[in-house]
Amino acid sequence: MIRSLPLAANAACSSPDGPLVVPVAAKRAGAPCPRLASASILGGGNEIEIDHHGAIYRLRITSLGKLILTK
Repeated sequence: MIRSLPLAANAACSSPDGPLVVPVAAKRAGAPCPRLASASILGGGNEIEIDHHGAIYRLRITSLGKLILTK
């Protein structure tokens, strides 16, 4: 399953608590970066594909519970 999350500055992201918006000004001011639960990103599964500028990356949970991002 491929899910698309808009992660650009000033973009709304899906989260269980509603949209998450990261304004450009907050990033410049040194504000902490947004935190998302891995379960919300992975949608309850163990693996997703991420399209980043036309390149496909795979984010998966290993058998030891660690996250691995591969191209």
